Amino acid sequence: MSIRTASQPSPDTSHRAPARPPAPDLRSVTVVGAGLAAAQTVAGLREHGFDGRVTVLGAEGVPPYDRPPLSKELLTRPEPVWLSEDIGVDVEKLADDVRLSSPATGLRPGVDGVVVATADGEHAADAVVLAVGSEPLRPAGWEAADVLHTAADAERLRSALRARPGLRLVVVGAGWIGAEIAGVAAGAGADVTVVEAAPSPLHRQLGADVGTHLEPWYTAAGVRLRTGAPVAAVRRDGVTLASGEDVPADLVLAAVGARPASRWLEGTLPLDARGSLHTGRDGSVPGQPRVWAVGDVASRTHPVFGTVPGGHWSAALHDPDTTARAMLGVEGGSHHAPYVFSQQLGHDLALLGLPAPDSPVLLRGAPGDGPWAALYLDPVADSADGVATVRAVLLVDSPRDVGGVRRLMNRGQALRLDLERATDPTVRLKTAVAG
Repeated sequence: MSIRTASQPSPDTSHRAPARPPAPDLRSVTVVGAGLAAAQTVAGLREHGFDGRVTVLGAEGVPPYDRPPLSKELLTRPEPVWLSEDIGVDVEKLADDVRLSSPATGLRPGVDGVVVATADGEHAADAVVLAVGSEPLRPAGWEAADVLHTAADAERLRSALRARPGLRLVVVGAGWIGAEIAGVAAGAGADVTVVEAAPSPLHRQLGADVGTHLEPWYTAAGVRLRTGAPVAAVRRDGVTLASGEDVPADLVLAAVGARPASRWLEGTLPLDARGSLHTGRDGSVPGQPRVWAVGDVASRTHPVFGTVPGGHWSAALHDPDTTARAMLGVEGGSHHAPYVFSQQLGHDLALLGLPAPDSPVLLRGAPGDGPWAALYLDPVADSADGVATVRAVLLVDSPRDVGGVRRLMNRGQALRLDLERATDPTVRLKTAVAG
């Protein structure tokens, strides 16, 4: 949920990943996907000396672009943020065969190579990197709802908002995407209602206590927020809540999450219930020496946070380099803490690290009175003498602090803070690190 900025810190290579030996005679690689993780994989392979054949298989029919601006900058960016221009990675120049309208339909991994099936034929290679991205969740019976995931989705929503001032928009879900779209649409004059099944916005991501502090943002932005309001039915002209109440709309947008676009791999690779592959630190798939995974589909082992689900923008940006190194037997690589950045309802949020569902939370500063932060403590780590392990930090309206906190979280070791100093907003957080 974040976009690259000019102040993006350099990759942290302080924590080295143990690389799996490269596949023997690696002379060809097929990359399945054409998003950020795929582009970074191709760039990483070339940067680390791979001069064999690279094939890229995409599904949308357009070159790689960055997805976060689709919601954050829906009305200010009429075209996608092409990665060739944004970060200088042009897969059509780096790869040998780029097929942007050839979604994968099947996979046959073997000891000596792998075959990827598509509608226009099969593609054999010595190894495959699965950078398949994600797909939005749309529950059964919700076919009347729109979603926002692709550039084409963004164009439809943008056209609808511009064609009909005062459009009644119902957004189902007060998560990252739902909040971002609600704010943008309300700012453009739409009549926006957000309905959320959980008791607070971003409940699953931030927890109930922190999520409650975000509720006033909706009113201030001119958005009606209905929490504790699960949807029972979706129609073209509105939704019916579980309570039986009807909420009318001219357009309904489902923003209830996403899952890896991995259904075509069912029965071939060991997907979990979410559709993810559990990989090593380098993206290697256990038991599959020719298969690697990056981005949304890869739940990676992290030295500090344990298993980190895919879906973090920072993983798509940084993890492919570690994977490319491992494939080629090149030392190095890094393990970045999960990072989510959101601009919603007139506020900036940056979540660094991975909160546990039962993480105790301490506030740094007062919500509603300028910048503030939430510190998510490790619920099982030892705490003594006012020092505790912090699993995640949420920064609110503090963009200048993001770089410093990222450096703290990316050291490859647990972050231990003196809580008295850490919760004092007049103290720089880095000076609260316990020795």
